[in-house]
Amino acid sequence: MDFHLNSTVAAQATASYPELFALAGQNPNLSWLEKAWWTHYAYWDNDIIATGIITFLAHEILYFARCIPWIIADALPGLFHRYKIQDKKAPPSAKEQWSCVKYILAIHFIVELPMIVLFHPMMEFFGLKYAIPFPDLKTIAIQIAIFFFVEDTYHYWLHRAFHWGPLYRSIHRVHHQYAAPFGLTAEYASPWETMLLGLGTIGPPLVLGSFTGEVHLMTVLAWVALRQFQAIDAHSGYDFPWSLRRIFPLWGGSDWHDDHHRYFRGNYSSSFKHWDVLMGTVAGPRGKKMRKEE
Repeated sequence: MDFHLNSTVAAQATASYPELFALAGQNPNLSWLEKAWWTHYAYWDNDIIATGIITFLAHEILYFARCIPWIIADALPGLFHRYKIQDKKAPPSAKEQWSCVKYILAIHFIVELPMIVLFHPMMEFFGLKYAIPFPDLKTIAIQIAIFFFVEDTYHYWLHRAFHWGPLYRSIHRVHHQYAAPFGLTAEYASPWETMLLGLGTIGPPLVLGSFTGEVHLMTVLAWVALRQFQAIDAHSGYDFPWSLRRIFPLWGGSDWHDDHHRYFRGNYSSSFKHWDVLMGTVAGPRGKKMRKEE
């Protein structure tokens, strides 16, 4: 794998991370992150393992780190209660949150880890890049915007199908265990739902990469991180004055997805509102009001 450095790593097989990072520093055109990226792949000298480690660790660290603010909010109801959407229901107990964490860790290691290990061969098959340098920020932003809209469409129709009786009972019922969701429940789902929705996340980068050859793993990691943050925030159970949906009206946000859990049907999209509005599947009193006005 060519990392565009004027040195080889054949003689550096037993080198440490700091030694390899110093070697990467011989190229003055690389950013700190690009040097760290090169160091990681050079150290492991196995691209499948290196990609698996960086992808899985990023997923775990970012997921649970993003849940921390919502755990704190639930632990301080006196301070954050006024922002709670379903304010008549008590915050989840520590026991409930710990039970949720254990289930999610099981899903992450049993279901998602094998998918992550297989991602590198899939990435190479579909023509995604992972060598340095990284793409520019404009390219990353445009591609992530495309991924958000494509995934939202996939999620809407699959999620709507999950509410059909047989699919609900066999797949989706697990996720609806919590009528008042909290941050950790974003990935509280059955193995089949985890895999099928996961395809909606990794599918758009793979398809775009196969057509253009211009999708980088760094873009995929940034996209997955933002998609995680969106899912966690949507399940947080809190709506603040500074929430994104108040700035960007097309954005669904936590109040939108909370209605899905509260009223069970409608609001099937993941990130945006347009499919639910167009298809007449807006949930709860808001949807009834819209239909009455029509």
